[in-house]
Amino acid sequence: MEKGLKPTIGILATVPFIMVLGNSMLIPVLPAIRENLRLSLCQTGLLITAFSIPAGLVIPFAGTFSDYWGRKKIMVPALLVYGTGGLLAGLAAILCKEAAYPWLLGARIIQGIGAGGTYQLAMALAGDLIQGKERIQVLGLLEAANGLGKVVSPLAGAAVALLAWYAPFFVYGILAFPVALAVLLVAKEPPGRRRAPSIQAYRQSLQGIFKAKGVNLAVLFLAGMAVLFALFGLLSLVSDLLKKTYHYQVFHRGLVIAVPVLIMAVTAYLWGIILKRTPAKVLKWSLLGGLFLVAAGIFFFPVFPGPFLKITATALLGLGTGFVLPALNTLVTSSVPGSERGLITCLYGTVRFFGVAVGPPVFGLPVQPEGLFWSIAALLLAVLLLTAFLVKPEKVLPAAMTK
Repeated sequence: MEKGLKPTIGILATVPFIMVLGNSMLIPVLPAIRENLRLSLCQTGLLITAFSIPAGLVIPFAGTFSDYWGRKKIMVPALLVYGTGGLLAGLAAILCKEAAYPWLLGARIIQGIGAGGTYQLAMALAGDLIQGKERIQVLGLLEAANGLGKVVSPLAGAAVALLAWYAPFFVYGILAFPVALAVLLVAKEPPGRRRAPSIQAYRQSLQGIFKAKGVNLAVLFLAGMAVLFALFGLLSLVSDLLKKTYHYQVFHRGLVIAVPVLIMAVTAYLWGIILKRTPAKVLKWSLLGGLFLVAAGIFFFPVFPGPFLKITATALLGLGTGFVLPALNTLVTSSVPGSERGLITCLYGTVRFFGVAVGPPVFGLPVQPEGLFWSIAALLLAVLLLTAFLVKPEKVLPAAMTK
């Protein structure tokens, strides 16, 4: 990597760290929110959904606009909106007290709109700047920063919630505004790359990409959605289980939830370094192995007794997700040239957010646990089979990365 790009990559790594706080920091606090606002488990889960669905809907538009106008011109306002939404949620909780729930949902929607222009554009910009197999390590670093955010955020959320259950909402603004300023002033973009094609040429290029690689991309998108659906759905359920069944206090819940996401972050970072030095076909085996571990964790969770074994099953999800995401990120961001990378990367981000959005409400359904978990494990195995038979890395990656 060029020495002059290291500050840019460092700043870009803070973007996924900040973005992932949007959901992960609230997970250990959800039982307290539920208790103070007198909500059902499903209603509480909607605070995750209200953030994730708007983010997922905004991401493709952010990607398209960034292809035309530049990544920074979208990321900086998006970070400001993200932080503002968090501040509004905190103020709503203070001013409206027990009637704050609908206002919290509205503020979370605003926050989600801002989140839609953050992490995936950071990935796209990193892909613009870094070429060849070095891109694998850089994208692994961004995924590790995302994972580190998942590790730190439950602990931070639990610690800040000791002040008040709504205090974590204010953290979003405190952190997002300085990061927006750093992206504006420090991050670089490739010089001369913003001579945007005509709409017709842009559309024709995308049509060619989907015709040649559409099946591969669709399965890759599905795999990303599936692992994050499973991870966030299970983490939200574990947080509630630790409070209601095992009577863990808020900070202890944060510590326990940090275990699987720490495993995911470390795995993503180290595996990204290893993938840089391995043949491209290893990317596919990384996907298959990771999906199998996630399915295994989901399968065994309802039958394992006690908190230790249940966290062990959850840790399998973290390990599997750490294998899946660096390989996915590399395959998706490397599948297209820079002029279309923003949209493709952001479509990938959309389905990831939809997985996060759907997970907590589904895992909170009042149904028989074994049937629900085993059905989800079967779906994950179906995604694994689709990946095994339909994903061809040599058709997705540029020739320079398959040598």
